[in-house]
Amino acid sequence: METVSWDEFAKVEARVGTVVRAEPFPEARKPAVKLWVDFGELGVLASSAQLTVHYTPESLVGRQVVGVLNLGPRRIAGFESQFLTTGFPDSDGAVVLCVPDKPVPNGAKFF
Repeated sequence: METVSWDEFAKVEARVGTVVRAEPFPEARKPAVKLWVDFGELGVLASSAQLTVHYTPESLVGRQVVGVLNLGPRRIAGFESQFLTTGFPDSDGAVVLCVPDKPVPNGAKFF
């Protein structure tokens, strides 16, 4: 495991937001969903996330998620993914969302 300094870690802009829209993303190489997440004063940002095993687009709307906002945008099958939606693989490799266990304000920053 590689060690990072506290100063390096502090640069990670991890924030909580609420999914306001989600739709299938059949054009993606790996099965994915397009998400639009409200990060409060930072606005609504889009992300492509490989969340097709445990979640449907309909089940994601209204859920809070944790996103990393300062990695820069990536184009995925013509779609601009503006942040990284965080999650962990289950025992079969399917992504399980990283989420707060209690509601927090949209835009709340990890510290």
